[in-house]
This record gives sequence, C-alpha cells and structure tokens, in this order.
Amino acid sequence: MRKIILLITCMFGISVFSQIKVLKNESLVEIGKDNSVGLYKKEDKFTVNYQDLNTANLNTIRSFSFQNINGDVTGLFKLIMDGFISAPGENIILELPNDIIELHYEKNYGQPTVQFIQVINKNRKYIGKSQFLTQKQVEKIFGRTNGKYAMYDSLGSVTKGAGNSASTAAPATGGTKKKSKK
Repeated sequence: MRKIILLITCMFGISVFSQIKVLKNESLVEIGKDNSVGLYKKEDKFTVNYQDLNTANLNTIRSFSFQNINGDVTGLFKLIMDGFISAPGENIILELPNDIIELHYEKNYGQPTVQFIQVINKNRKYIGKSQFLTQKQVEKIFGRTNGKYAMYDSLGSVTKGAGNSASTAAPATGGTKKKSKK
C-alpha cells in the first residue's frame, strides 16, 4: 500500500512541476508543391518556400511571405501566368513588406520558365534564387491542379484590409506595368 501511495505521489509531483508544455498547433496548410518550391497558408498569410540555388549549400531553404490583401495571391498567380503568354523584357519587381521579389522569365530548351529572385530583407547583398519553373509547375504550386486554390480566401479573411499595405498584385518600379485590382 505504501508503494502505491509513493508511486501516485511521484506521478502527481512530476505532472505538476513539468517543464514541457503542449502548445496550440496552428495549422500550416500546403496549397501546392513541386520539387523544391511550395506555397503554404497559415491563417491569411501565404509563404513561398524554395531551395536556394544561389548558395553553395544546396540544403538552404528560403521563404518569403505576404498577406492576402485585395486578392494578392490570385493577382500574383495571374501576373506570373501573363508572363508566360508574353514574356516581359525585364524582370517584374514586386515589393513585399520584408523582401523584394523579382520574377525572371527565360526560355529553357524552348520552353518559357520563371524564376523567383529574392532580395532578402531588401538588401542587395543577400539574394536567393529558386529553380526555373514551367507553367505546369506554377499551376501545381498555386493549387490549380489539386483544387486547393479555393483556400485562398477561406479562414483568415477577418484580417483583410488591416495591417499590411504592401500589395504583390502589381509590380514596383521597373519591369512591365500592370494595374492591381482594388
């Protein structure tokens, strides 16, 4: 009987003074992924992860994020797809809250491709580059082939219009000019 009471006392003492806490698991949803580039959603924030080909260590994963204000995810997708139809003469430059993203179009083996070039923290000293993506790969990443593009406006639409004023739907100075939908 003493052993049982001692065991219960020890178990109770361990659970009360435990250093490990269980935190709320906030869901990160994969919209689409192809090879080393993927688009993810957490509430109303979208993140593009990619393997940085600009570093000697090919295990470097970089990312850039933005809020879906004024349908920016759909605008970014449309902007990229328009570049496949008529390739711009220069890189399309997009300003995000923390980074600058350039869409670099180039023909590889006769097929139009796009590459994300990230100016990390808006400092030209640190630049990351994704792999070149074909039109089919971009459609897969943006969830057009699996139907997950319907998640663009679901869940975190409460924050729409608040906070971040930068828009990815229209390029900044340089490149081709396109108007954003407001």
